[in-house]
Order: sequence, then C-alpha cells, then structure tokens
Amino acid sequence: MKLRLLLFLTIFALKIYSQEKFTISGYIKDGKNGESLIGATIFKQGTNFGSAANEYGFFSLTLPKGEHVIGISLIGYKTYTFSVNLEKNITKNYELAEEGKQLDEVVVTGEAEDKNITSTEMGTTKLDIKEINKIPAMFGEVDIVRAIQMLPGVTTVGEGASGFNVRGGNVDQNLILLDEAPVYNSSHLFGFFSVFNPDAVKDVKLIKGGIPSQYGGRVSSILDIRMKEGNSKKFEVNGGLGTVFSRLSIEGPIIKDKMSFIIAGRRSYIDALVKPFVKSTNPIKTSEFYFYDLTAKINYRINDKNTIFASGYFGRDVFGATAFRFNWGNATGTLRWNHIFSSKLFMNVSALYSNYKYFLGFKLPQLNQKFEWTSNVINYSVKPDFIYYLNSKNTIRFGAQALLYDFLPYDAVGQFSEGASVKFKAEKRYGVEYSAYIGNEHKVLPRLTFDYGLRVSLYNYLGKGTSYYYRDTVANEPKPLDSTHKFQNGKVIKHYINPEPRFSMNYVINSHSSIKASYNRMAQYLQLISNTAASTPLDVYTIASNNLKPLVADQGSIGYFRNFKENAYETSVEVYYKYLQNQLDYVDNADLFINDQVEGQLVQGLGRAYGAEFYVKKNKGKIKGWISYTLSKTERLVDGISNDNWFFSRYDRTHCLNTCVNYDLTKRWNISTNFVFLSGTPASFPNSKIQIQNYNIPYNTDNIRNNYRITAYHRLDLGATYTFKKNETRRYKQSLVFSVYNAYNRRNAFSIYFQTKDGEPNQTQAVRFSVIGSIVPAVTYNFNF
Repeated sequence: MKLRLLLFLTIFALKIYSQEKFTISGYIKDGKNGESLIGATIFKQGTNFGSAANEYGFFSLTLPKGEHVIGISLIGYKTYTFSVNLEKNITKNYELAEEGKQLDEVVVTGEAEDKNITSTEMGTTKLDIKEINKIPAMFGEVDIVRAIQMLPGVTTVGEGASGFNVRGGNVDQNLILLDEAPVYNSSHLFGFFSVFNPDAVKDVKLIKGGIPSQYGGRVSSILDIRMKEGNSKKFEVNGGLGTVFSRLSIEGPIIKDKMSFIIAGRRSYIDALVKPFVKSTNPIKTSEFYFYDLTAKINYRINDKNTIFASGYFGRDVFGATAFRFNWGNATGTLRWNHIFSSKLFMNVSALYSNYKYFLGFKLPQLNQKFEWTSNVINYSVKPDFIYYLNSKNTIRFGAQALLYDFLPYDAVGQFSEGASVKFKAEKRYGVEYSAYIGNEHKVLPRLTFDYGLRVSLYNYLGKGTSYYYRDTVANEPKPLDSTHKFQNGKVIKHYINPEPRFSMNYVINSHSSIKASYNRMAQYLQLISNTAASTPLDVYTIASNNLKPLVADQGSIGYFRNFKENAYETSVEVYYKYLQNQLDYVDNADLFINDQVEGQLVQGLGRAYGAEFYVKKNKGKIKGWISYTLSKTERLVDGISNDNWFFSRYDRTHCLNTCVNYDLTKRWNISTNFVFLSGTPASFPNSKIQIQNYNIPYNTDNIRNNYRITAYHRLDLGATYTFKKNETRRYKQSLVFSVYNAYNRRNAFSIYFQTKDGEPNQTQAVRFSVIGSIVPAVTYNFNF
C-alpha cells in the first residue's frame, strides 16, 4: 500500500513538473535602424506555438520548462533562430536583418510563417512602405492612399475626389489613424496626394472586415498608419526633388539605442515656379496654389519597462485665384507611454489631439464686397490599452477610451456693397463618446482559432447650446420647426448606447489553405453632410443629436485563403454583406450650407452593400505584384426618396479590376505598371425637359435617384526606377523615378452634366467633365545618406 502511494505521488509530482511553464518576452527590432517590427512572429520550431509582436514590437511567448529552438520571422527579413533553456522567465530584445544583409547568429531556415493562412485576420491588408514605393504614381510621387485604392473593395469616385470608399461606404466611414490620432481629410491637392509623408511612415494596415474590438468609431474600415520612431543607431537623411513638390526627412539617435527622433517635411512649388515668368497683370501672379506638411516624432526608452513617445503632424492646402480663396488642413498630436508590468502584461496609454479646419472666402475690393466662412472639428481623447498574454492559447486585449467632439459648423461674415458686415455664426456643438472593450484570441485547437470580443460605446450629446425639435411631415420634405430649447454647459441633451460584438474564426485546412469567417457591429457618432458626387475638403460634418441617430452597421464575411509554391503566391476569395441603419441622406433640393436648422433637411435610412473580392499576389521572384477584382452592389432605402425603393448609392461600382506589377529588370532598373478598370458611378440624370421661352428646364419624370451611370473609368500607369551605384565610402544612395500617369491619354469622366446646345434651343447636349484629360509624365530624384 505504501509502495503504491509513493508511486502515485511520484507520478503526480512529475506531471506537475512537466506542466511548469515560463515566458520569454521582449521587443523585436530592425537590426539596421532599431525600429520596432510590428507583426514579427516568434515561434517554437516544429510546433504551432507562436506569438506575434504587437503594434510596438513587444512579444510574449509562454512555453513548457526545458530546451526549445525558437524562430523569429517577418517577410522581408532573415529568419533568426536560437536555442533557449527555459528555467525561468526571460526578458530579451532581438534584432532581425533585412534579406540580403547578415547579422551575427542569423541563420536562414526557410520561408517566413504563412501568416495570411494561420491568422484570424480577414478583409485585412498590410502594405510595406518598400512595396508602396514601387507603385507608379501621379507625378512620380509615392502615395499611400492611392496605393490602398489598388486593393480589393477600395475605390474612389474619381480623380480630384478626397478620400476613398471601402465596400460601398462613404469617405467619412473610414477611421484614418496617424499614430492613433484621427485624421479627417487624408488628401492634399483635391485628392491627388495623401497627407502622409512616405519618408516618415513605417507601417500601413487597412482593415475592412473582422474589425477587432480595440477599434471603433467608424463603420466601414480602419486605416492604421504608424510613423517611424527614428533611426536609433545612426543619423540618416532621406529626400526627393519632384515635379510638383520636394520632401526632406532627418532622423537619428539623440542617445544611441535609447532616444531617437525623426522630422519630415514637404512643400509643393508649382506657384513658385510659375510666378517669376508671368507678367504682373496676369491673375496667376497673385494666385496661391500649394500645400505643405510637417511630421515629427521623438521617443525615449527610460528603462526596460518604460518608453514614451511624442509625435505630431501639421499640414495645410492653400488655393486662391484673384478674388477667390480657400484652404484646409489637419493638425494632430499623440503622446504615448508604454509600460511592461510583467512578462505577460503590456500597457499603452495614449493622449490624442486632432483638429481639422477649413476656410472659404472671396473678396471684391472694387465693389466693397467680401465673404469669409470657416469651420472645424476638434477631438481630444485619452485611451489606455492592455494586452495580457494569458498562455500560449489565449491573448486578451482590453481597454477604454474617452473621446470629446468639439464641432463648429460654420462661422461666416459677409459684406455686400456699401452695407455693414453681416455675421453668421453657428453655436458650437459638443459630444463625448465613452467606450470600453475586451477581446480574446483563443487557439481552441491546433487548427481552429477564435477571436471574439465586445466593445460598448456610450455617447452623450452635450450642451452648451440650442437644441431644435421638428414636427413630422410628408416624406422627402423639410421638417417644420416645432420648438427650441437651450441647454447649459455640460448638460446631456441626448444619449445613446451601443453594444458592438466582434467575432472572427480561422480553420486551417492544411499548411497552405484555410477558411475564415467574421462578424462585427460598429457604431459611428459623426457623419459627413454632402449632396455632391464626391467629397470635397469643404464638406461639413455633424454629430449625433436629439434629431440624428448614430450610424450602426453589421457586417459578416466568409473567405477561403490558399497559398502556392512555398508561399510565393497568395490567393483569397472573400464574400461580404453589410447592413447599415440610420445612414444620413437629404431631402431633394436641400439647403446644407450655413443653415442652423439643417437637421430638418436631413433624413436617415437604410443601406446595404454586398459583394465578392478576389485577390492574387506574388511575393517572390523578379516579378512581384497583385491582381484584385471586386464584384459588388451598394444601395440605400430612404422614405420618400426614389419612390420608396432601394436605389444605388453614388459610391456603387459593380466591377473593379486593379493590377499592380513590378519587375526587377536588372540590379539598377525596376519597371512597374498599374491598370485600373472601374464601372461608372451612379448619377441622377433628367429623362425629360420643359421648354419655356427657349430655356430648357430638365426634370426626372420617374423620380428615381441615381438612375443612370457615367461612363466606365480605366487607366494605365507606367513607371521605372533607376538606382545609382552605391557610394560605399559615403553611404550615399540615389535613384531616379520616371512615371507616366494615364499612359494612353484616357479622358475619364468625373461627372456628366447637360446644357442647351448653342444656337439650337431644341437640342440638349451631355457634357463630360474630366479632371485629368491628358498624359502626365514626371521624374523624381530621390536620395538617402
């Protein structure tokens, strides 16, 4: 009996010992410049035990006690392997070398982990800045927003339109983050360039579906852009001289491997180049047409457990000709603190600021007339986030956010002839959004992973201000004002609460294929007011109120992912369905400009978008690139509009085909090409007319909105990059980028309008308006040292 008891206790003790586990944690960084590597994977070789570095490069991997062979991999870097004897928790930082370079102890052990197959992410694309640099661009300048428009499910209404549309959503339905601070207008020069300086960008991630619980506030997509932290090992200068603008960035260590900075700036100079060559009487002499931006960041590693970051962006566009002038711009600021409580608990606290301000004006001194109008949206936010690495099968994220909306609809002043100035100033509007979330990535089985969570948002529409109340009326007519009520500062006028569940799953069929599915609900408390075909920098935002409910969207998707030839080719097919409630629209002939009762002219309805996205990408070899095709449909349903039937959204494009290919011709030459084909966007065209005294008045007899489509959009771009031989003694790199935008001179229609033909009042002609109507060649000189 004693022998059996002793044997039992021995076996029990061995079992307890065998289950003892320890954690290895730390940061994964680029060996060349010290930048943290987001998404780098650390894993035990020969098993499915692994973990990915978070947004700050921190990882935590828990394994049983004993000897292990560990690998660290990331696409574009050499896989690093090492042996470790886990007898206790270990904290250590690791560095990876780029492909083609070598660090001590680096061993090539095969291709990187097949993350697109094994992760639960779907509807998600991560673009490397080196990959973006090879895409042919307008005027030869690298552009992040134009690069993501080449991806499946992402479109724009045309050249000259600000922002982008994702799976049929409006431009305001995309949450664009620059180091976590929201950016309201992502475009310079009416959509031709983005506000993001590629020399200061480290990581670009677009999430269209299966949105994790840590994100909220927009219903269509998340564009998460992370800035570089600055080279912590040596000073580096990057720049370029282009056809339209020049750029320069400087980065380097303040304290080597401990404190670094980066500062980057751009300025266009078309106006400066033209003015010296025109006469003083030419209107161009007094015109303004330029943009500029400045991006900066600094970080300081206090010790192994604490790091602080401060970053900011300021940019502006200025356009003016003779009496007319307008400008717009973003300003953001981010202050962050990373803290490691233990090898399993990581925290980041962020304080955020964002200000989007825009101005419109004209002045006629000879007539003593002028008009000036300005508006802005300001955000203040505090956001703590935590990651708890419970064990090798569960990674838990939780956190909260408080976000204040400080919104000025308009502040205008007008002076007409000899009369006194007339002021039109709206009351400021305030709202505060509180949210809390929790999510867990759970590896249920070796081939089955769930990522589930819940986000709860609470929104308060606040005073100080006047609240308007309207009576019901017939559909598609402005609502008559019933009463008003003034509220004191901080008083809650109306509140909304929205639970936002999130779920995604991945079942790995084998080493090269998997099936994924996801569902997410999103709530949005700020929307754009616009009745134009495309978003402009001067469109006005509005927040949820006692009259306007928040926009809510439910989206489900399912996809099949498969790779070929040792991950050289990635392929995927995703099918999605999105249902929207309280989508903002407007009554016919709505007055949206300088109207304190604009809510009486707005209506809310339903929306739906569904489609299939096909994606093929080649990652290896001399020829790289991708082909994407999207088949989709986007519709709206609003009482009183389009005969109470579903009608096409103005962002609907049935067919979208994008190809992007680059070829390493030699060590010096790289050539690339894009081709885009998009179905025409819907538009409301008249199908009849009334003629009064030789004047034609068009009208629509069937009362259907967006009843026709403009012509299809297609375009070919060409590019070539020549890299000069490197100067080994001075570490100087230089290249020339040649590009041809719209290579076969296609005049794509931005819009179509109708007018009476000159001299023939009985004939009406359709006029095509094209923003770009010719070939656009360009050359850019880039340098690095």
